[in-house]
Amino acid sequence: MTEQSYPEPRLTRFAWVSIAAAVVTIGLKFGAFVITGSVGLLSDALESLVNLAAAIMALAMLTVAARPADEEHAYGHSKAEYFASSFEGALILLAAASIAYSSVLRLMHPRPVHDAFVGIAISVVASLVNVGVATMLLRAGKRYRSIALEADANHLFTDVWTSAGVIVGVAAATFTGWQWLDPAIAIVVALNIMRIGVGLMRRSALGLLDTAIPEEDRLAVVRILDRYAREGAEYHALRTRQAGMRRFVSVHVLVPGAWSVQQGHELLERMEEDIRAALPESIVFTHLEPLEDPVSFDDVRLERRVGGRPESTA
Repeated sequence: MTEQSYPEPRLTRFAWVSIAAAVVTIGLKFGAFVITGSVGLLSDALESLVNLAAAIMALAMLTVAARPADEEHAYGHSKAEYFASSFEGALILLAAASIAYSSVLRLMHPRPVHDAFVGIAISVVASLVNVGVATMLLRAGKRYRSIALEADANHLFTDVWTSAGVIVGVAAATFTGWQWLDPAIAIVVALNIMRIGVGLMRRSALGLLDTAIPEEDRLAVVRILDRYAREGAEYHALRTRQAGMRRFVSVHVLVPGAWSVQQGHELLERMEEDIRAALPESIVFTHLEPLEDPVSFDDVRLERRVGGRPESTA
């Protein structure tokens, strides 16, 4: 196996932008709440507080993820991003619960909304800030396969939808005089936020459990291996996993036993290079075996077997 090093992109700069946007929107939205007294705008402001906490956590974990491999972490620190996305998912659920609680109280004790159009205008400005930052974070997250940035972007987009719902609720309550519309729409928004939070936590858990790379990427690897198989180099035990922006691929390659060590080595070098070209920033492990030896096929299963029993991992 040969390993190729890649310069780590400075993803922390995106987290700093997210922090700055959160500070700006917090000020705007709390100002709108103070002016109007709308529980919907209060829920929107609380969501921005969560955005700030999540952005700070993302900054911390992206800083850890960028550290190079060391003796204690031979495969790097990229999984730290999953802690950020898990934390953000938990904060989203907490925000949803607080919004729902405040909205139920307001339903029981309705209060009129004051200066609604001023509050709406401020909320629109804050939403435009979030849309711009979220779009930038989502593009960066997909480009660098950073779940921390994608989680932050999705959270900000959720905030935008929250603001849209709040604006509708405040406007409807103002025009109709039905004060219950404001907290009722806030409850709907809280349920939607909860759905996003659950999705984020599920994706983070899958990442921590060494989930395989996306099917599209795996098929790209299979196409490369099939090409070499047509040239006489068979393969089995293909296994993949994703850890933040890093992808790991391992495979056993079977060649004629009469080949020299040099021939086998050169083949694996070409194969690994082709896989890394198809999947940049991937770590590729290959294991060479003689095609004619039946023992070569004993380790096709996920667990290695000794004497017919799974090998102990203790």
